[in-house]
Amino acid sequence: MHLPGWLPLEAQRDLVERCRAWARGPGGMVRHRMPRSGLMSVRMTALGRFWTPYRYSAELPDGRPVPPFPDVLGELARNGVAAAYGAPPPADAPPFDVALVNFYDSEAKMGMHQDREERADVPVVSLSLGDSCVFRFGNTETRTRPYTDVVLGSGDLFVFGGPSRMAYHGVPRTLPGTAPAGLGMAAGRLNITIRASGLP
Repeated sequence: MHLPGWLPLEAQRDLVERCRAWARGPGGMVRHRMPRSGLMSVRMTALGRFWTPYRYSAELPDGRPVPPFPDVLGELARNGVAAAYGAPPPADAPPFDVALVNFYDSEAKMGMHQDREERADVPVVSLSLGDSCVFRFGNTETRTRPYTDVVLGSGDLFVFGGPSRMAYHGVPRTLPGTAPAGLGMAAGRLNITIRASGLP
């Protein structure tokens, strides 16, 4: 489900400032190296659990605890699911407890992948801030066609769950210079994906 302009500008500005604070935290913004040695072009920080391809950890690589998952993101995720599907996640569903904050500069991309590290069948909630991007949403069987390209703008909500929860998806390109005036981001795109890990 794609809900354009779901977040008003004031809420977007608040999230941008929060992302800056999280990026300055213990985990920093990291470019992860993939198993086949490729270096991701996206910079990432993690909240609740530390993500590396393809697993979660309760500790940072230096042994310090991962910055906690913020309540504000849990509330946004529950509200996002309710807006997308007409009802929030069931009361007995595993709670949202992990967020990945990705920063895309004008050259950054994200290859087609599945969000499969989680043990909970709870929708993934994605929020976009700053420059628009082309978001490629595919099928559950292969990284190739069929897929649909969707332009995600600042403030857009994208939620995928149910039979689409394991769909391959990626970002083939960003669209520089498309961020709204007054957001407080000179360039680049921030993407926050909020998930329920289902981990103890």
